[in-house]
Amino acid sequence: MELSIVIPVFNEEANLAPLFDELKAALADYNSLEIVFVDDGSTDGSFSVLKRIQESNKEVRVIRFRRNFGQTAALAAGFKYAEGDVVVAMDADCQNDPADIPKLLAQIDEGHDLVSGWRYDRKDRLLSRRLPSRIANSLISWTTDVKLHDYGCTLKAIKKEVAKSITLYGELHRFIPAVASWMGVSIAEVKVNHRPRNLGQSKYGISRTFRVLLDLITVKFLLSYSGRPIHFFGIPGLACGFLGFVLALYMSIERLFFGMPLADRPLLLFAVLLILVGIQFIVFGLLAELQTRTYHETQNKSIFVVKDTHGYD
Repeated sequence: MELSIVIPVFNEEANLAPLFDELKAALADYNSLEIVFVDDGSTDGSFSVLKRIQESNKEVRVIRFRRNFGQTAALAAGFKYAEGDVVVAMDADCQNDPADIPKLLAQIDEGHDLVSGWRYDRKDRLLSRRLPSRIANSLISWTTDVKLHDYGCTLKAIKKEVAKSITLYGELHRFIPAVASWMGVSIAEVKVNHRPRNLGQSKYGISRTFRVLLDLITVKFLLSYSGRPIHFFGIPGLACGFLGFVLALYMSIERLFFGMPLADRPLLLFAVLLILVGIQFIVFGLLAELQTRTYHETQNKSIFVVKDTHGYD
C-alpha cells in the first residue's frame, strides 16, 4: 500500500461526501491507496454516509467507535489500522484542502519523516481561535525545541514506521511532531491552504487553550525526563532543601551566638517547610524512578530507536 489517508470524524454528516469527492480528485494519480475514516462516536448520520461511501468504493475503510473517545484516540486508531507506506492525517470538516496532500508527499520524497501543514492564511476568528493558537504555538515551540508555526494543523504526512511508533493518549494529537522528535525524525513544515467552515459546527472553543498548557507539561516531561524522572523532581528538591538548610543554619547562628529569639519568627517555619518540601520532591523522584524501571523492564520497552542497520543478516 502506497498511501493511507486517516480522517477522524465526529458529527460531520454534511461534509463527508464533498470531502470524499475532493480526495478522489486530488489523489487520482495514486493507484495504491486507502482512505480510513474513523467515526468517533458520531450522533448524527455520519456513519450512514460513511457506510454508503465505503460500499461503493473499495479503497475506503471505516472504523467505528462505540462512543466518542476524542480526536487523539481516533488518530491513534487510524495509525494502527493504516497499511500505507505514508500516512496522511487530516480533518473531516473540509477546512483542510486535499489538493495540498501532494505537496506534503513531495517533502516526504525528499527524505523527511514527518511533514506538518502550516495554515498560513487561517480562516478562523482572531480572538477565539487564531490569537490563542499563535501564543500556544510559540510556547510549544520554545518548550519542546521543535520549531513549528502551526501545531494545531491536523494535516500531516508521516512515514509508516514513524506513525506506528507514536504512542498517543489524552489529547496529545496536537503534539505529534514533538512526540515524534524523541525518535530523531526529520521534520518539515509546508504552507497549506485553509478554508472557512461552511457546513457543520466547530468542536473547538477557547477552553481548550488551558488543556493545551496542561498537555504541554506532560509532553515536556515525556520528552526530557521520562527516562530520568529523578532529575525532574530532584533538582527543585535539592534547591528547596538547600535554601531551607541555609536559612535554618543562619537562624541557628543568630540564636546560639547573638541570642536572637526564634519563637516569633515566620522565617523559621519557612525554612522547615522548604526542607520538608525538598525531601518530598526527592522521594517523588525516587518513586518515579522505580515506576520507570518497572514500566521499561516488565514490558520490554526500549529506551532507544534504531533507524537502520548494516552488516546484519
